[in-house]
Amino acid sequence: QVQLVESGGGLVQAGGSLRLSCAGSGRTFLTYPMGWFRQTPGKEREFVAAISARGIIPNYADSVKDRFTISRDNAKNTVYLQMNSLKAEDTAIYYCTSTRASFTTASLMRGTDNYWGQGTQVTVSS
Repeated sequence: QVQLVESGGGLVQAGGSLRLSCAGSGRTFLTYPMGWFRQTPGKEREFVAAISARGIIPNYADSVKDRFTISRDNAKNTVYLQMNSLKAEDTAIYYCTSTRASFTTASLMRGTDNYWGQGTQVTVSS
């Protein structure tokens, strides 16, 4: 059974930093892209960041580019999201994700056939 478990969320002041981690289990994630989405009440889940299988090519939503950095450690089946210069509008539940069958980051970014973690709350106070 594939599982994704996030950690590292919390409360931080605007301008601060947080680092999210997501540990995968139940299969090897080496050949699959991994990433992060986020969701606020009343809104659809939105793409935040993704990283290719080998960890070479990152993709970011425009709203987080130059502030967030995604990375992965394939030996640990873990993906990270370093979030700097946080803003109140970054407040959301952050979900870790990986594709079920596709090897492409584009598929992960569509979010329609992914595995999902349970989410971790990030709250940025202004």
